[in-house]
Amino acid sequence: MEIFILVFSFIVMVAIRVPIAWSIGIASVLTLLFSIDTIPAFTTISQRVATGLDSFSLLAIPFFILAGHLMNSGGIAKRLIEFAKSLVGALPGGLAHVNIVAAMMFGAIAGSAGAAAAAIGSFMSERMEKEGYTKEYGVAVNVTSATTGLLIPPSNIFIIYSLASGGVSIGALFLAGYLPGILTGLILMIIALIWAKRKGFPKGERSSFKHIVRSFFDALPSLLLLIIIIGGIVGGIFTATEASSVAVVYCLILAFIYKELDLPKLKRVLIESVGTISLVMLLIAMSIAMSWVMSYENIPQEVTATLLSFSDNPIVVMILINLILLFVGAFMDMTPAVLIFTPIFLPVAVAMGIDPVHFGVIMILNLCIGLCTPPVGSVLFIGVGVANTTIQKVVKPLLPLFIGMLISLILVIVFPFLSLWLPELFGF
Repeated sequence: MEIFILVFSFIVMVAIRVPIAWSIGIASVLTLLFSIDTIPAFTTISQRVATGLDSFSLLAIPFFILAGHLMNSGGIAKRLIEFAKSLVGALPGGLAHVNIVAAMMFGAIAGSAGAAAAAIGSFMSERMEKEGYTKEYGVAVNVTSATTGLLIPPSNIFIIYSLASGGVSIGALFLAGYLPGILTGLILMIIALIWAKRKGFPKGERSSFKHIVRSFFDALPSLLLLIIIIGGIVGGIFTATEASSVAVVYCLILAFIYKELDLPKLKRVLIESVGTISLVMLLIAMSIAMSWVMSYENIPQEVTATLLSFSDNPIVVMILINLILLFVGAFMDMTPAVLIFTPIFLPVAVAMGIDPVHFGVIMILNLCIGLCTPPVGSVLFIGVGVANTTIQKVVKPLLPLFIGMLISLILVIVFPFLSLWLPELFGF
């Protein structure tokens, strides 16, 4: 009965366009009211919302969000695009490959798919259209490639998964995301190459070695952030939270060195960052409260027993979990999805002998697909908004790239070493 109340009330709230954070909170309260009295129910949810944010690990998220906004406004995207163009611009459909590689680099540095889609899309959309690409194809490439930054560290969503899973190592998750993120980007590039040959999209000019070297050194200060952050975490120099504050200081210094940021612009960046941080932290707080309610009502145990009753075959169970997550990802943003469904599905995965780090990568990659899927694909909305087009027009060119992301997901599920090799190599 509790599962029905939770799911039904949440769906009704979303259907009548109540904001997702409040939908989660209201559904949590209604579910708890079924078990305890009114005042204790409201008091308990309030306490869980407040104490849920009382976490040192969660401090990393506001800092990484601020770092992402500083990168977006500090000239970093422009330099990464020029470096990507020097590397892959001469391939058939060159600007599509530039978009993918630049989004992989920028998304990895910013740790945000939305920031990557906005930053890279604002530079690439008009340029691709001028060189003969359709606007809708440019959006499709931009939004799918932007999600790779959620897998290639540093990534806010891995920090959230670590919290929801009960303490899976953030360093191990960061390392685990490298190969799946790069694999997804390569598959998208292969599809872009095939599509370019079919549609006759133009090639760019081949860059000279001198130009490649110059563009590399222009982008090097930005790329060094990855080495500083991941090297510092893996080497035990600082925690993920401390690394996030280092990222903010580094990006701030870099933006002023590039002369792309002044004090009035910095003020706007800080205001935008506070707005984003507020929304994200409210989602996290409400989702943590819902996770507690589910635990109190033994919902994860009931779901685990139900799924295992279908089959004791790990492949069948993983197919069921991934189908559910694909459906959930189409209707729910990634942050609440991770916080709500990790406590439900992780025990099932562990019971099937799946490593929690591997499952985390599977879950994030699966939900990345939802970011590009209507009706609630947040990155899709950003890409469409930047390019000034409509979702209906983008769906057709999006389908082949969507299939490519599904292929990447299947490969990561079937071959666990793609996720586990690097963490094991570094002793996690």
